[in-house]
Amino acid sequence: MHANLYALGAIALWAGLASLGLSLKHLPPFLLTGIALVIGSVPSWPLVRQWKVPASTLAVGIYGLFAYHFLLFIALRVAPPVEANLVNYLWPLFIVVLAPLFLPGLSLRPGHVLGALLGFAGAAVAILGAGGTTGAWSWGYLPALGAAFIWASYSLLTRRVPAFPTAAIGLFGLVSGALSLACHVALEPRVAVAPADWVLLTLMGLGPLGAAFFLWDKALKLGDARHIGVLSYITPLASTALLLLVTGRGLSWSIALAAALIVGGAVLGTRTREPRSETQAA
Repeated sequence: MHANLYALGAIALWAGLASLGLSLKHLPPFLLTGIALVIGSVPSWPLVRQWKVPASTLAVGIYGLFAYHFLLFIALRVAPPVEANLVNYLWPLFIVVLAPLFLPGLSLRPGHVLGALLGFAGAAVAILGAGGTTGAWSWGYLPALGAAFIWASYSLLTRRVPAFPTAAIGLFGLVSGALSLACHVALEPRVAVAPADWVLLTLMGLGPLGAAFFLWDKALKLGDARHIGVLSYITPLASTALLLLVTGRGLSWSIALAAALIVGGAVLGTRTREPRSETQAA
């Protein structure tokens, strides 16, 4: 139960990412992400002694936080953003499907798969119902698919590496932020950051690109990755609904239908239990 609460906390913070990103869309994406990730690492600085992790663990952290955003930004620049965002939200489905491959002792039950598919259907309705689509193929969908796989596999790999304190997520964020800023210097034009932008960047850093990662790590350490993966489909629903409200477009039938599909999938997926013999064996 506690794991689901931590996961819902991360989901609630991620719901505001699109709205904050919209307010900061005039900033180059690597600059925005780099600053926010560095800010997000600040709360764990007093716990720097807990940052001592093996190089392999740090590599997994950079793989998750930096490589994910790197591919996602490429996808959003090359492909139609609505469809690219939908492809990106395959990551909860990947978590559910890949969990038995990454975490020995787990298996997939029909309820897990059906719940994940209902969640993805709900995400599709929410995202595609909120904006027009082009219906055209784009090579940008490949990095979006790669980003989805990276976030799912990172989430599962954190359970495979030697145990590390959640405070070490701050190290992952700091290094990933520094790499993002290096990409900004190499690839993006220089821009001035206004005082109002710094306020929003701080909110983004302390929330969706900061505290959310710590809550997510805690949830994965304590809970069932399959259940958490199904719950994660609340993220695109909440994000899209909040974005519509912020832009003054109002909610629509598609949001109501998406909510029904996602909540139904979450209930089905999280209530699915292992057979008694398998649970005892694990």
